[in-house]
Amino acid sequence: MNISFQKIDENNGTITAVVEPADYEANVAKAIKEVSKTMTMPGFRPGKVPASLMKKKYGKSILAEEVNKLLQKSLYDYIRDNKVQMLGEPLPMAANDEVELVDGGTFTFSFDLALAPEFTVELSKDDKVDYYTVEVSDDMVNNQVQMYRQRGGNYDKVESYEENDMVKGSISELDEAGNSVDGGVTADGVVMLPKYFKDDAQKALFNGAKPGDIIRFNPSTAYNGSEAEIASLLKVEKEKAGEYKGDFNFQIAEITRYVPGPLNQELFDNVFPAGTVTTAEEFAAKIKEQIAEQFRKDADYKFLLDVRKYVTEKVGKLSFPDEKLKRMMLVNAKNDEKKVEENYDKSIEELTWHLIKEQLVEKTGVKVEDNDVVEMAKEVTRMQFAQYGMLNIPDEYIDNSVKEMLKKRETVDNLIDRAIELKLGAALKEMVTLENKTVSAEDFNSMF
Repeated sequence: MNISFQKIDENNGTITAVVEPADYEANVAKAIKEVSKTMTMPGFRPGKVPASLMKKKYGKSILAEEVNKLLQKSLYDYIRDNKVQMLGEPLPMAANDEVELVDGGTFTFSFDLALAPEFTVELSKDDKVDYYTVEVSDDMVNNQVQMYRQRGGNYDKVESYEENDMVKGSISELDEAGNSVDGGVTADGVVMLPKYFKDDAQKALFNGAKPGDIIRFNPSTAYNGSEAEIASLLKVEKEKAGEYKGDFNFQIAEITRYVPGPLNQELFDNVFPAGTVTTAEEFAAKIKEQIAEQFRKDADYKFLLDVRKYVTEKVGKLSFPDEKLKRMMLVNAKNDEKKVEENYDKSIEELTWHLIKEQLVEKTGVKVEDNDVVEMAKEVTRMQFAQYGMLNIPDEYIDNSVKEMLKKRETVDNLIDRAIELKLGAALKEMVTLENKTVSAEDFNSMF
């Protein structure tokens, strides 16, 4: 097949392919032979239909299919081998619709190409980019320790109410004089957390209360008229909750308090591999390392964002074949022109970074191997478990999760891209000068 490429200008080009009989005849003959093996026709045994009859009946469609397959493969081989920096897909020219496919014919196809802009990314130690180290405060460590203790805690009965305690008892409706209403609302086994009252004065009524005490309070005021919360407390229909504006008595049967679990070896071994931590001091130190490591990963991500902004501004605005790119986007957007226009600038921003990143990957020699993808999948899995406070996960669970992730092509592509960015970020930190800055967690988070 004779293929030629013509560059029209920086962003536009054409590619022409001339398909001759010698290019497709063998493939067509083979395809006809394969089809005849499975085809049935009156007067012939299954699979014994003569190829000549098959060619007469199906030859044109088979010819079109084989020429199309050959054309697609040859075009992409040519573009790859000749390093034509194409964006998107080749766009068929209108003249292609007039090509008549007949056996033994020579066919000429032409395509428009959207070409990537030519530019060069240069980075050196003269380029300075901020890199943040986040301070891990004692409060952050203590809060994390308490979170782990909360998960291993339990409710104990206590003799006097304090904030955060839960009260259980019976409730009864009162009239304006403070007497029980005949036939009014009553309920046993009612559980409340006064801490969540929306009115501070109503909360204060329970301070220091003891089992057996009767507290007069107003549910409507306590919950600021919330029908859902009043209905749940009084065990009435939500539609009727607004009718209950008066006071109620609440007789406390018991008060329970959530007590955090102890700082003991069982807790240490639940959070970290067994035996690696044996004291409360070591536990806190390990947690501090854990928090610092997570912030380091976040700092690496922030660095990559900052490098992206820095390099994009350094490269400047690139020229793109807007008309051709919009034609391609229109196909993906199912001919929604408004959607294309609304998203075009953002798409160009992402495309610009993609092209810059390709150059940076080549310059730094970053390569992603199969093992890198597996390790990235493991890291993603650990992060998912960590969201639920599960840090000490057996390897078999991690491995099983990774196997499932690697079955999906889209997931694998995403993992590859994340692995590339991880390695690229590390390489760029060596290439530029880091402007090291230490910040608080609050200031760091505000940057996002």
